Parts: sequence; structure tokens; C-alpha cells
Amino acid sequence: MAKDIVIKLREETGAGVMQCKRALEAAGGDYEKAKEIIAKEGALKAEAKKGRATGAGFLETYVHNGRVGVLLELRCETDFVAKADAFKALAHDIALHIAAMDPESVEALLGQPFVRDETMTVKDLMNSVVGKVGENIAVARFARYEL
Repeated sequence: MAKDIVIKLREETGAGVMQCKRALEAAGGDYEKAKEIIAKEGALKAEAKKGRATGAGFLETYVHNGRVGVLLELRCETDFVAKADAFKALAHDIALHIAAMDPESVEALLGQPFVRDETMTVKDLMNSVVGKVGENIAVARFARYEL
């Protein structure tokens, strides 16, 4: 198996090297199928971690053209993950999504197709980050303001 394909898959998905290698082997070398396998594994990890307490987190703000503002409370299990780039990027993406789509509740937000990639929901996006960081992540609450 080509080392460069494993590295490319790792960079794109954030999964570990061995997980990428196993996914490529299971997919018979098919890159796209390996990405799907890694995504499914991330969803399974997220489901397994769902009940764990989220005692740390991050507040993200987003203002669009000075007319729409969002304040998001995104929770995780440890301060270590709250400071991670992947977690901060997730918080920003969710805040941007809230500004664009104006969900009525956290449950509605999680079920909406993600504004930057409509092939996945916001929950799928969160599950992919849970697979990368290895901790439960939850949207605690958000507020959206519009002039």
C-alpha cells in the first residue's frame, strides 16, 4: 500500500495512520470507500462517547456583515480539546452555520444539512471531529441576533 495515499487520507480525515491503513485495506485500496469507512467509525465513536460529561468548552462569536451575530457555547470533556484547532474550527463552522440558517433549537441545528457541505448534517460534522479528538462534543446553547 502506497505510503503517500495513507498520508493523504490521514491529512484529509484527521484519523490516525493505522486507522487509515486499515480502512484502505478494508476498502481494497479504494480511496473514497476508505473515507466512508473512517466516517462511519467516527460516528460509532461519537455514539459511544455520547453519554460522557462535557465539563469544558469554548464560546465562539461570529458576526456577519455587522448585521447578524451568533454566540455559541460548544462543550467538550477537557480543556486540552477545548484549545485544539479542530475543536475551535468546529465551533467557528457551527456559528457560521447558525448565522446562515437560523435554526430554532439545538435539535433543529443538529439535523440541518451543513451550509458548507450539504452532503452532511451538522451532527455528522460534529461526529467527524469527535472521531478526531476522541471526546464527546455537544452544542450546549446558542443565540442569534439580527438587525
